[in-house]
Amino acid sequence: MKTSRKLPMGRLLLMEWPLLVSVATVGSSLWLRSAWFDFLPPHLVLAGSMLGLVFVIMISAFSVVRHAEALAVRLGEPLGTLVLTIAVTGIEVMMITAVMSAGRGQPGTARDAMFFVVMIVLNGIVGVVLLIGGLRYREQTYNLQGINAFLSLIVPLAVLGLILPNFTTSSPGPTISRPHAAFAIVMSLGIYAVFLAIQTSVHRHYFVSGNEKGQSPEPPHGKAGMHDRHASVRTAPDHATFLITYLLPLVLLSKMLAHLMEDVIQVTNAPLPLGGFLVAALVLSPESLTAVRAAWANELQRSLNILLSSALATIALTIPAVLTVGLITGQTIYLGLNSPNMIMLSLTLLVSILTFSTPRTNILLGAVHLLLFLAYLMLMFEEPGIVVR
Repeated sequence: MKTSRKLPMGRLLLMEWPLLVSVATVGSSLWLRSAWFDFLPPHLVLAGSMLGLVFVIMISAFSVVRHAEALAVRLGEPLGTLVLTIAVTGIEVMMITAVMSAGRGQPGTARDAMFFVVMIVLNGIVGVVLLIGGLRYREQTYNLQGINAFLSLIVPLAVLGLILPNFTTSSPGPTISRPHAAFAIVMSLGIYAVFLAIQTSVHRHYFVSGNEKGQSPEPPHGKAGMHDRHASVRTAPDHATFLITYLLPLVLLSKMLAHLMEDVIQVTNAPLPLGGFLVAALVLSPESLTAVRAAWANELQRSLNILLSSALATIALTIPAVLTVGLITGQTIYLGLNSPNMIMLSLTLLVSILTFSTPRTNILLGAVHLLLFLAYLMLMFEEPGIVVR
């Protein structure tokens, strides 16, 4: 194993240029946008600002993944995947709570974000991963116990958090009462804490594929060069520090992009949910790429660990965060989905249970999940007001 060595400051800054770009963008974006309005058409300013923010968010998000993957080499599985999941989920949770605490978020902001993530992850990305694995290897295997552990939490948390609020009588509409909110906070955090204990210690072997048990946590040859390069020049605390440092401006950039998307949607008359959907997809892009690369390298277990961890962490951490903000600030929080989205969520959960009922996957299963994802996109564009009510 290669030892870590101290990098010269100049080379360190050169390697971490996305951090300098993101900080500079946060500091100058408001001034530049107001200056551009003086001599450029508003439509051109909106388009240029949005494209610029998307680029900066992308390079920052992938830098987060770069440091998280380097930590994964040192920590092994499933701790490495957990670091990546918590990092990316943290971006989303902090973005939602920042918008809501500032009083600018819609009552259904958190609900929509959770639903977007579930549909993108469990249908879109899982479909792509299974399709790629089926085309390249015909069949792929994974540890059935670990995936069932994920689903055993995702299903009840999704139903209790996104469907049940529509049918409670203690509060009107898709909301829940204060006692119900307090219970949901404790329940979500408690069950997720139990799951983390299972995943990282008690039943850690559930989340490692059969051919990885007892082996070194080193990555396969296809990715070894990248991981070894980071591991040879940085220590674990270095990677952890840069990971956190990247997250801070990334939250502000994501918030700015969300507001820009609102302006673009108003100008173009695009479907109302499209802005939140694109922001969620952008935040999930690093995990998505890592999961696809793992499936391409025939590491389906790692790929599914990443994806299902993301869906679970989003629900389990977003619900307590936004309900806490609502209890403190007195804001109304919508959690219950409307009828079409409840059907899509229920169908997604049912198909996911059927897909992962056996320890082998194939191309047909990936095609079914992609079909559901396309159906969801069709509904989103067919009914512009489908998410906000």
